[in-house]
Amino acid sequence: MSLQEHETKHIHDIIKRKLTKTELQIIAAEWSEHCSYKSSKKHLKMLPTTGPNVIVEKGYDSGVLDVGDGYVVTVHIESHNHPSAVEPFGGAATGVGGVIRDILSAGTRPIAILDGLRFGNIENDIHARWLFKNAVSGIADYGNCLGIPTIGGEVEFDDCYKGYALVDVAAIGFGKKNRLIKNHASNGDLVVLIGGSTGRDGIGGSQFASDLLKNKDRSAVQIPDPFIEKLIIEAILEARNENCINAMKDLGGGGLSCAISETAESLGIGIELDVNKVHTRESGLQPDEIMISESQERMLLITSKQKLPKLKQICAKFRVVCSTIGYVKSDKMMHVTKAKKTLALLPAEFVARAPLLNRKKTKPKYLMKIKKENSVKNILDYSKIILKLLSSPNIASKHWVFRQYDHEVGIRTVVKPGFDASVLRLDNGKFLSAKIDGNPKHCYLDPRQGAIGCFEEACRNIVCQGTNPIGMVDHLQFGNPEDPEIFWTFMESLEGLTEYAKFLRIPCVGGKVSFYNETPSGPIKPTPLIGVLGISETPFLSEHPNNDDHLIIIGNTNDELGGSEYFEYIDKFTGGICPVVDFKDSKSNMLAVLSLIKNKYVKSVHDCSKGGLSIALSELGIFGNIGCNIDIEKVPCKKNLSSEKILFSESHSRYLLVINKKNIDSVKQFLSKKKISFAVLGKFTGDQINIRRKLKHLAKFKINLAQKRYFNGLEDLLKHG
Repeated sequence: MSLQEHETKHIHDIIKRKLTKTELQIIAAEWSEHCSYKSSKKHLKMLPTTGPNVIVEKGYDSGVLDVGDGYVVTVHIESHNHPSAVEPFGGAATGVGGVIRDILSAGTRPIAILDGLRFGNIENDIHARWLFKNAVSGIADYGNCLGIPTIGGEVEFDDCYKGYALVDVAAIGFGKKNRLIKNHASNGDLVVLIGGSTGRDGIGGSQFASDLLKNKDRSAVQIPDPFIEKLIIEAILEARNENCINAMKDLGGGGLSCAISETAESLGIGIELDVNKVHTRESGLQPDEIMISESQERMLLITSKQKLPKLKQICAKFRVVCSTIGYVKSDKMMHVTKAKKTLALLPAEFVARAPLLNRKKTKPKYLMKIKKENSVKNILDYSKIILKLLSSPNIASKHWVFRQYDHEVGIRTVVKPGFDASVLRLDNGKFLSAKIDGNPKHCYLDPRQGAIGCFEEACRNIVCQGTNPIGMVDHLQFGNPEDPEIFWTFMESLEGLTEYAKFLRIPCVGGKVSFYNETPSGPIKPTPLIGVLGISETPFLSEHPNNDDHLIIIGNTNDELGGSEYFEYIDKFTGGICPVVDFKDSKSNMLAVLSLIKNKYVKSVHDCSKGGLSIALSELGIFGNIGCNIDIEKVPCKKNLSSEKILFSESHSRYLLVINKKNIDSVKQFLSKKKISFAVLGKFTGDQINIRRKLKHLAKFKINLAQKRYFNGLEDLLKHG
């Protein structure tokens, strides 16, 4: 994407001279939507970003949370959408590498990865299957080579992503609070580039990611090398321990252009660098190519003259290339030279702060056309419907994905992928849970309520592991922001997330905005992905249900089939009422579940989400290899709500609790005292799922058949189409 007319005018008004080619390339990279957030930056300020656990330092690329006892957790989320749509293996792999370096830049060791993936309909789209398989392979290859466990994530398939891919990767780091990098610099300090060589791969990557994917520019896709990254991690952590690093930033979007300008601006310094001193992998690179290349596995460090020899010694030990490319000045300017020739001389603040835009917003016309209700068909065979949903791509087990990941390396993983949330053991004896959630179907029908629902679902999953949410990261993905209707959906989503975060007092500690996500068929559905971290003093190791264990549901089931898997997958209908989060009930139900877990009244907890109650209770039986006998007449809901809606509504704030019969009276008494909506639905028993409404039997099927459909659904589709 080239500079816009108003940007060119702004440059002339401020600089008052003709810019060099190198200067123009630097500004174009930094002022791209991908790097500058010029459409969203002013609005992101509404999110709450402070809290008792939040640590804020200048120049951090990741959020930092204090988890007590002198330890911190870092977290960040990034995407590599355009590159993954062009070359899914390399695009996804370099996406992992980039977010890992964001964690490293704070001085913490990366300890876990989560991914959120979006592709077209793999049931009828061979290209979507190819993108999916290769993106998963790219993530697995990079993470496994680094020895960092991929502990969880989620996958969604939808026609709106046809010919495209959303590849989101979140990373978690851990370290001692007193070893965080305190970014600072003094006049005369040295600027050092370590890691991989600079090449032509990734040139124009930020501009490529800031425009519609009209041409598949493979030169904008970076080349991954996880083995160099592994060496960089170890070298930097040792250099940190030896106090060799004054400041640090990874080279991501915009390459040296962004790293230099943003570092100088955040620290209030000037930086001069010589492109001749940048180590390159090919001859003939032009200065502007060096400045905007996004070659991977590179870190920018600032150190003192006294510390440089030790830094070089450490880099040599790990066979990491270390080049002194410049030095710190006090003039707050960005100097780029080639030998003694000046190629660029610009105020760092000017480069790092693109002119922000005032985008127009208009409520989309399609929202007026979507039917508010679908006439529910008279279903004769609920068993068939539930089994079909269990094998559907969006519900079936994703073990085909996570079995490719090494999720146990590092021996921290307490709860593995495939459950509500994953859990890590920390060195201070505490337990950290993590989950990513999203729901484009809900967000399409109602961007505000859909985004809130994604956030609430991630919190529910954290609570199911007995942990208290302490922070969130968001990744907001939309189409062309120049379209007022699309920008309206972005603002609605952002305002909804802000409202819920403030209510629960969960700070947003990082995130990303990704625009221009469009396919030949049009823009993607609004796709915010929300990651939530939770902490607990003790682990909650859930137990599978046994014979005569009781099943309790917490929360209300509402007339909310809109965006449900039932409507979309079974009825092929898009529309209806999107589930709405009742803030008060959401908080009360969370606190109640956490209290029951803490008091050891609960064997296991599972939330109701995709597929509704029917799928949630089936999953409990599937994992426990046991049937159940329940009566949905007892489900808390308004009078005369249809069986279809009770079974398949995806209403929020609902939990299924497995309770030993000896604790059932205590649990009922506790929930009644707290005025929580709940009901005892039945018991686990036998080898069949039995669902009735009073005396009317609605569904009955063998648990081994449900297991076969659930565990084989996705893999069979990938193997046989």
